[in-house]
Amino acid sequence: MPDTDKPDRRGPPTEKDGVPHATRVPDRRAADAPPRYLKVNDTPLSLAKRVFSSRWRAVRDKIGRDFMRRTLRIGVSARIFHPEAGATGLRSKNLQYLEESIAQWVMSRDVLVFMVPTVNTNGLLHPSNITLRHYAKHLDGLVLQGGADVSPQTYSESPTRPEWSGDRARDVYELELLHEFVDAGKPVLGICRGCQLINVAFGGTLYQDVATNVPDALAHVHSDYDAHRHAILFPQGSSLARMFPKVQRPIVNSIHHQAVKDLGRDIMVEAVSEPDGIVEAIRYQRASFVMGLQWHPEFHRAGGVDLLDCTPILDEFLRAARETRL
Repeated sequence: MPDTDKPDRRGPPTEKDGVPHATRVPDRRAADAPPRYLKVNDTPLSLAKRVFSSRWRAVRDKIGRDFMRRTLRIGVSARIFHPEAGATGLRSKNLQYLEESIAQWVMSRDVLVFMVPTVNTNGLLHPSNITLRHYAKHLDGLVLQGGADVSPQTYSESPTRPEWSGDRARDVYELELLHEFVDAGKPVLGICRGCQLINVAFGGTLYQDVATNVPDALAHVHSDYDAHRHAILFPQGSSLARMFPKVQRPIVNSIHHQAVKDLGRDIMVEAVSEPDGIVEAIRYQRASFVMGLQWHPEFHRAGGVDLLDCTPILDEFLRAARETRL
């Protein structure tokens, strides 16, 4: 058993820094000091600046990622089927439609495609305040697809044959649509008829029929349709020449009996057919991107070797759409 009578030999509490151990107050200076991982000369102001800068970089990077990932919205003009005389059912109505190949070609770069219908603010059945300007505001770019002839009346001529009278109603609709997108600073790519319309929109004219007006020209339309093709040349200094520096003799699909005749204002030639010199591509110089291709790039296989792979043209058009969007 422990001897309780023995004195406690541990002695009195020791002192440290003059304060008895049992009564020492903890030193709070260590707890109040800033974390040791901060810089020695840090101040609240310098730390606040670094925090703000870090937060700003994070927000900026997020906005940039969202901006780059946001899907482009590209409008495509409508083809128009007019009612047939004496027809009933669907053929007695105005139809507006989109050719499948052009939509798939544009969508191949992971963008959304919207067909832009004609608008009628004076409609008796379903009036609306929506105009083509609204489409130009909310879409990022425009493709004018091919189809019926441009009416000679649109460039102040009379059709030399009844079958070459074209589609005046579609001309009026697409001309307004084109000018709204140009005024909004949005890029425009015209295909076949769309190329001709761009030239006419800025005061140019067309050959009503290449075979008639230019007898020595190649056949630019054939019963083979999308299997018909011919060679083209890119003039030196043209943007197409810069896009295809290694292509020696490009071959394109050709389906047109009309063609650009007199160039419109500020229009330059981007390609001509070989060897007859018929205009095959144009570009409006007073806009970031307004280009017309007389051939059909949507009928060319991406990565193909027989016909010109027109993906670089589509990419430049979409880059212009990305750069001009808000």
